Amino acid sequence: MRSLPPVLLVLALFLSHVNALYFYLDGSKQKCFYEELPAETTVVGNYRSEELNAAGQFVSNPVRGLQINVEQTESHVRVLSLRGKNEGRFIFSTAESGEYSICLFTVSPGWFSTATKTRLYFELVFGEARHDDPSDMKKEALTDLGIQIRALSTKVANVRREQEYQREREAEFRNTSEAANSHVQNWTILQLVVLSATCVWQLRYLRNFFVAKKLV
Repeated sequence: MRSLPPVLLVLALFLSHVNALYFYLDGSKQKCFYEELPAETTVVGNYRSEELNAAGQFVSNPVRGLQINVEQTESHVRVLSLRGKNEGRFIFSTAESGEYSICLFTVSPGWFSTATKTRLYFELVFGEARHDDPSDMKKEALTDLGIQIRALSTKVANVRREQEYQREREAEFRNTSEAANSHVQNWTILQLVVLSATCVWQLRYLRNFFVAKKLV
């Protein structure tokens, strides 16, 4: 089996952006994460929950599931609403660039289930290459090297989209800064005009005052 050259392999490792962590949920309280994502980006989330039992240990509880809601914060468009098991994964793709909220909270099957503390292991993978169907691979007669190159090409495309998104953000920030500087400049000019007019008025007032008092 052939493998990727060392340089390409190292590059592939750096092109996929991964966030992994664990945190605690009290009862059914919601926890949200916010991510700035470019358009046409695939996000894969992996999770595993453990519930605190009476012995004070965190153990897996298949009965208690997890609700995952993903929303585009600016347009309030719901991208994903999924009720999963205590362990699993979810996938969504962004249609437009912007900030996305990823919210999670535990759910139980019954109304009278007691709320408990949950430890949630959570991982987000941004720009993950899609997994090709084995039948498609056979049709295209892809070698192992070809499959790896395709995955690398997908990751490179994701990096390019990320760069384009960052350029858009920089252009937006630059336009905002220029507009703010323009407002500041106009306000400074207006202040100078008002100050000059006030000085002229005061000089004329003092001159008329001195003339009226026959001091000049």
